[in-house]
Amino acid sequence: MANNRVSFYNLAWRWHFYAGLFVIPFMIMLSVTGGIYLFKPQLDNLLYSDLMSVQPGSQALSADQQLERLRQAYPHAAVSQYLPPTDVDRSAQFVATLDGRKQNVFVDPYSGKILGVQDAENNLQAISRSLHGTLLIGTLGDRLIELAAGWAIVLVVSGLYLWWPRGQAVRGVFWPRLASRGRLFWRDLHAVTGFWGSLLLLFMLLTGMTWTGYWGESFAAVWNRFPAAMWNEVPKSGLQARTLNSATDQTVAWAVENTPLPVSDPHAAHKGHVTQEDAPSASQVSLRQVVDTARERGVLPGYSITWPADATGVFTIAVFANDPRNDATLHIDQYSGRVLADIRWKDYGIVARSVEMGVVLHEGKFFGLANQLLMFGVCLLILLSAASGLVMWWKRRPQGSLGVPPLRHDLPLWKTAVMIMIGLGIVFPLVGMSLLAVWALDWLVLSRIGASKAIAR
Repeated sequence: MANNRVSFYNLAWRWHFYAGLFVIPFMIMLSVTGGIYLFKPQLDNLLYSDLMSVQPGSQALSADQQLERLRQAYPHAAVSQYLPPTDVDRSAQFVATLDGRKQNVFVDPYSGKILGVQDAENNLQAISRSLHGTLLIGTLGDRLIELAAGWAIVLVVSGLYLWWPRGQAVRGVFWPRLASRGRLFWRDLHAVTGFWGSLLLLFMLLTGMTWTGYWGESFAAVWNRFPAAMWNEVPKSGLQARTLNSATDQTVAWAVENTPLPVSDPHAAHKGHVTQEDAPSASQVSLRQVVDTARERGVLPGYSITWPADATGVFTIAVFANDPRNDATLHIDQYSGRVLADIRWKDYGIVARSVEMGVVLHEGKFFGLANQLLMFGVCLLILLSAASGLVMWWKRRPQGSLGVPPLRHDLPLWKTAVMIMIGLGIVFPLVGMSLLAVWALDWLVLSRIGASKAIAR
């Protein structure tokens, strides 16, 4: 049994070390970018108040009039989205392509004055969000983030096993021995921080995983379903609503990402009295009509209106609310103004509701500043745990080497931990495949190198 104890502890120790080695750079990046995104409202007000704040007037211009002012200033702009003012002292915002670049154009809704232009993909929040989700390198970055988040879960589980109390005093287990110095101080700081932050960290990791491109999409495909009857009378395209989201911006909520995008009928506005050749000239409903539909349907301020992507596309009204019970996603025929789909909280299943609630908590939106500060505290815990782990490793590393620190052999075999690791590998396939690869590398190469050195000595 002694050999088994040493063997399993050896494996847990190495897994924890390898996971930390891979995860720490990602977790530092995620904590910093996540902390920035947590305080998006405050930072936006601080950095862009000249673009976002206006002096309230007696009468606001209609959405069509605001759009006309933009087109007068930028005749060649390709407008793709409109965000109405969220309050009486807020500007309206259009997203448009100008000279090949996606730009946010801010308009005073009372005077129609263009307040300024902001690069939609090259500002603090857009860069932070894209780094947080894709490392600015698209699909590859998304997979690396997913792998790092999965390994972070392994790190938490293996860390709890290594921390698990085994008869020692509560000091150093539930709170650090602050009077200690050197490696012992850093060990306590790392272990105790990891323990108290483990549940919150697991919450952050699991809610973040739902947005990943591989596991998140697979999870949504299995659990995030709507009654098929909702789409019986709706002409559907081959696209899903997730195509409206991007690395730098979120338009629709996670719960509706895998729902079909409807198509518009070019004949609808002419009651069928046009030929297919005439279809491209069919009249599009005005932006004001779409805004009126949002108001009539009770969509709360904070929503966006996304333009049809082509002649068969639809207008999409979407609000990803701070309180997901106020979420709304409406698709509107661009020719007739008919509401083709109207998806709300009441239509979400239990899993979708749980995920949406988790996501807004993750993003610090649900209960205001207190939620932001709680999640920011988790970011600080992650940074502290990462820094203390690096210091502790540096102090315990083999002399003259950057390898795994020496083992202690005083831990009992915890078979449950093995089953948890296997379970994590099954639930998160990318983690499972990398676990097998690391185990094979450890067994075939690294452990044998260590044994050879021990024999040589």
